[in-house]
Amino acid sequence: MKFNKKTAAICIIICVIIGVIPLIFDKGAEFGGSDDAASDEISQITGTDYKPWITPLFTPPSTEAESLLFCIQTGIGAGIFGFCAGRLYERKKKNRDNDEL
Repeated sequence: MKFNKKTAAICIIICVIIGVIPLIFDKGAEFGGSDDAASDEISQITGTDYKPWITPLFTPPSTEAESLLFCIQTGIGAGIFGFCAGRLYERKKKNRDNDEL
């Protein structure tokens, strides 16, 4: 499949649609983390309030700071993944070029 401007435009439009549709249909939604959902489920099953076993070493001052730290962590992880994938791709390409000689 040849990748051209038309294909890129279609991919960008699809990505925008995927990102916008949930925002349109889910106006009153609350976005909670999996920790909150798990503690709620445990409380329902046991019938008592869930008490964590340990406390965090660092608590961010606000939810915005917490989101920022999460985004930085995600960016670092994506960068490492992309770097490793690129290195593996280039290694395979180099080995293939050496085999042809």
